[in-house]
Amino acid sequence: MPRKICDLVEELKKAGFVDRGGKGSHRNFTHPNVRKPVTISGKMGDDALNYQERAVRLAIQESRK
Repeated sequence: MPRKICDLVEELKKAGFVDRGGKGSHRNFTHPNVRKPVTISGKMGDDALNYQERAVRLAIQESRK
Protein backbone atom coordinates (compact mmCIF):
# COMPACT_ATOMS: atom_id res chain seq x y z
CA MET A 1 0.00 0.00 0.00
CA PRO A 2 1.58 3.33 -1.04
CA ARG A 3 2.24 6.02 1.50
CA LYS A 4 0.19 9.21 1.53
CA ILE A 5 1.35 12.73 0.65
CA CYS A 6 0.74 13.76 4.28
CA ASP A 7 3.30 11.11 5.38
CA LEU A 8 5.95 12.58 3.08
CA VAL A 9 5.22 16.13 4.29
CA GLU A 10 5.46 15.01 7.92
CA GLU A 11 8.75 13.21 7.25
CA LEU A 12 10.24 16.33 5.61
CA LYS A 13 9.17 18.56 8.50
CA LYS A 14 10.68 16.16 11.06
CA ALA A 15 13.96 16.30 9.11
CA GLY A 16 14.05 20.10 9.41
CA PHE A 17 12.64 21.13 6.05
CA VAL A 18 10.52 24.28 5.87
CA ASP A 19 7.44 24.62 3.68
CA ARG A 20 7.93 27.81 1.68
CA GLY A 21 4.57 27.51 -0.03
CA GLY A 22 3.63 26.84 -3.58
CA LYS A 23 0.95 27.30 -6.16
CA GLY A 24 -2.19 25.19 -6.10
CA SER A 25 -1.55 21.74 -4.67
CA HIS A 26 2.24 22.11 -4.87
CA ARG A 27 4.41 22.57 -1.79
CA ASN A 28 8.10 23.49 -1.88
CA PHE A 29 10.32 22.41 1.00
CA THR A 30 13.74 23.88 1.61
CA HIS A 31 16.59 22.98 3.94
CA PRO A 32 19.86 24.88 4.47
CA ASN A 33 21.98 21.81 3.63
CA VAL A 34 20.05 20.85 0.48
CA ARG A 35 20.78 22.79 -2.71
CA LYS A 36 17.47 22.19 -4.52
CA PRO A 37 13.99 22.50 -3.01
CA VAL A 38 11.79 19.41 -2.86
CA THR A 39 8.42 19.89 -4.57
CA ILE A 40 5.52 17.72 -3.47
CA SER A 41 2.29 17.93 -5.47
CA GLY A 42 -1.11 16.51 -4.68
CA LYS A 43 -3.71 16.67 -1.95
CA MET A 44 -2.70 15.52 1.53
CA GLY A 45 -4.83 12.34 1.29
CA ASP A 46 -3.56 11.28 -2.15
CA ASP A 47 -1.23 8.33 -2.63
CA ALA A 48 2.42 9.32 -3.04
CA LEU A 49 4.02 8.40 -6.34
CA ASN A 50 7.33 6.54 -6.55
CA TYR A 51 9.30 9.57 -7.75
CA GLN A 52 7.96 11.66 -4.86
CA GLU A 53 9.03 9.07 -2.28
CA ARG A 54 12.46 8.84 -3.94
CA ALA A 55 12.89 12.63 -3.96
CA VAL A 56 12.01 12.87 -0.27
CA ARG A 57 14.37 10.02 0.66
CA LEU A 58 17.30 11.54 -1.29
CA ALA A 59 16.68 15.04 0.08
CA ILE A 60 16.66 13.78 3.66
CA GLN A 61 19.90 11.87 3.04
CA GLU A 62 21.49 15.02 1.60
CA SER A 63 20.35 17.10 4.59
CA ARG A 64 22.22 14.79 6.98
CA LYS A 65 25.62 15.33 5.31
